[in-house]
Amino acid sequence: MDIAVIGGGLLGSAFAYGLSKLSGSVGLIDEGDNAIRTARGNFGLVWVQGKGQGMPEYARWSRKSANDWLAFSDELNDRTGTTTGYHRPGGFSIAVDEVEFIANLKVLEQLRHEAGDDGYDYEVVENPALAQSLPGIGPEVPGATYCPHDGHVNPLRLLRALQEGFDLNGGTYLSRSHIDRIRPLDSGGFELFSGDRLVVGCERLVIAAGHGSSDLGEQLGLSVPVFPVQGQIVVTERSPNILGYPTNYVRQTDEGNFMLGPSARDAGFDLDTQTSTLQDIARQCSRAFPYLRDLRIQRTWAALRIMTPDGFPVYTQSSEFPGAFSFSCHSGVTLAAVHAHEVPQWVLNGEIPTAYQCFGLERFDISSSP
Repeated sequence: MDIAVIGGGLLGSAFAYGLSKLSGSVGLIDEGDNAIRTARGNFGLVWVQGKGQGMPEYARWSRKSANDWLAFSDELNDRTGTTTGYHRPGGFSIAVDEVEFIANLKVLEQLRHEAGDDGYDYEVVENPALAQSLPGIGPEVPGATYCPHDGHVNPLRLLRALQEGFDLNGGTYLSRSHIDRIRPLDSGGFELFSGDRLVVGCERLVIAAGHGSSDLGEQLGLSVPVFPVQGQIVVTERSPNILGYPTNYVRQTDEGNFMLGPSARDAGFDLDTQTSTLQDIARQCSRAFPYLRDLRIQRTWAALRIMTPDGFPVYTQSSEFPGAFSFSCHSGVTLAAVHAHEVPQWVLNGEIPTAYQCFGLERFDISSSP
């Protein structure tokens, strides 16, 4: 096999889909339903607003992907017949009090300053003018910021479309295979094992195994610093479509359900929901949109985000075994377009471009600081 991708989530599936358009022999190795899938709990935002503070390269990368998303979504729909439910009306980042409003403005002002000539598009909309775009917004909400690049999507449909496209492109899907050992070959390439069972051999390797990337990377001399952060989501019963824009707290799906969130909790690998967290979510979201109090909660769940120490992606390549790459990030939906269209060419070229080496492991090496 030319290329093997370890990880059947949004990251791995995006890479595998893109690689299968460019290479004749690509394998996607999926652990199975027992895997910790971030896509199951993803809020579904294709979001630029507020991202990249302290790293302008990440802000530009997020915006590039967001700008590519419409063509990417259309491509998946044309290829597979599966619609991702992508919409890009722009998005509102709501503040439920003055403290949050001021803090949000400071972040966006800094991002605009860091962007320089690239610019950073957003508008400030205060209440009551905000009600023209967001009917039913709570009277206590001081305002919001609007970014025209933001949108939302159904992450599970996206995952399905990527895997269907991969299959149609001639890719090989290897299910129920938990890779726990990588053996580099003296002649080049790698053998991948699940226990004592050889799953596949490959010339080039992409590790996109989420929380499993650390252990796999260590076998190739890569110290990938990822850790779990639990997020919980509340979903209401269906309602008439009244929320025309995605927001940081609430979005309404094509089916009419409201998704409420997000949250962040250091809970290790615990996937159990916490009543107090769910209450906090419901309280904050109903403060933003009081009409939510009249809807019944249909379901709740928790998922584990893949986080790095600074919150930015980790894209790295093994110096000892240069045919091996490892990619980790928590913005698998927003970055799906560039992960499918840009990153596969890096793998085929055998090198991460200089412009994106800022996402490497070197930034965590204190000894390399001046």
